[in-house]
Amino acid sequence: MLLDHHSDGPAAIRTQFGAIFVSLELSRSTWLVTSLSPGKSEKMSKHSVKAGDIAELLKLFAELKHKAQARTGESYPIITIQEAGLDGFWLHRSLQQEGIESHVVDPASIATPRRRRRAKTDRLDGETLLRALLAYKRGEPRVCAMVVAPSPEEEDHRRICRERRTLIAEQIEHVNRIKGLLFAQGISDYAPLRRDRRARLEALRTGDGRALLPHLKAQVSRELDRLELLLDQIKAVEAAQDALLVEAGKPADEKKGAPAPVTMLLALKGMGANFAGVLWSEAFYRHFANRRQVAAYAGLAATPWRSGGIEREQGVSKAGNPRLRTTMVQLAWLWVRHQEQSALTQWFKAHSQRGRKRAIVALARKLLVALWKYVTAGVVIEGAVMKSVA
Repeated sequence: MLLDHHSDGPAAIRTQFGAIFVSLELSRSTWLVTSLSPGKSEKMSKHSVKAGDIAELLKLFAELKHKAQARTGESYPIITIQEAGLDGFWLHRSLQQEGIESHVVDPASIATPRRRRRAKTDRLDGETLLRALLAYKRGEPRVCAMVVAPSPEEEDHRRICRERRTLIAEQIEHVNRIKGLLFAQGISDYAPLRRDRRARLEALRTGDGRALLPHLKAQVSRELDRLELLLDQIKAVEAAQDALLVEAGKPADEKKGAPAPVTMLLALKGMGANFAGVLWSEAFYRHFANRRQVAAYAGLAATPWRSGGIEREQGVSKAGNPRLRTTMVQLAWLWVRHQEQSALTQWFKAHSQRGRKRAIVALARKLLVALWKYVTAGVVIEGAVMKSVA
């Protein structure tokens, strides 16, 4: 049986931290505010605020500070925590502008009960967030993972690469839809991405020798309209991406002429503008303390399962940035192709006999760490070939 031990003495948050701890459980309609204030025998209070009403939230914070001061005769700061989610980081930035210490936590990093049926409500989640914040401020190791909030400029820079990926996916959908419509009529050699796609559409004949019927031709024509719009948008996004990379490629230190990370990445053979843009905007804009943090951020960290005599590997965690992880696997294949003499490629060839899929994911992790060392510390990847300068 689980028991909560209550005490009438000074609360730990009063004697140890001297602060009012607040968790924010955010939803589209209501924000649930769970607070723990000094002088209340560590009893949690809950309040509801209309979603998006920052003025009402700050008013509630002022009331919490006033009540805590009335009970204890001292003034306490407020420390907040919220989960990373749909609301992004605007609330986090707003609280920081008001001088409030704010934290954004990765919800998947918080420990939860392992019962077969686990109760989950906004009230329980708010209390869990509050306990995680207390443990984090106490300095407990690995109690949770706080998210490093990007600046508005950093967040805006990575929109271009993400939008391009979205547009490419939509382009593939329309191309496949057009090919599927025509394949059902016995036509398998039509290429929607060719420049003469309109002229070839008029000359198409079905497998049994008929011309395309009016409704089918109209449907394919409308699909081509959407496809051509996507092609124009992709060109515009790629032009903006090139301009951004040129700006980012300027020397980071004008006095010493130190090359910028983008310039260093583009100097490697097999590294194009799209890969350099993703690596720069998704990973290398932020600081990592060690190689383990780099691999974990990309979701490429190993996840062993060992207990007693049981020992097996579950694969990569997939808990990090999915765009970066996908890009690194694609880049790993290109690295093997264009950097045949590098030590990483030789490692892949030696280990790919046991399974190419597992080996390429491991190579992606090694390559990401090597690129991180390359752009941050100037450690040249062993055996890597640079592009020839005309």
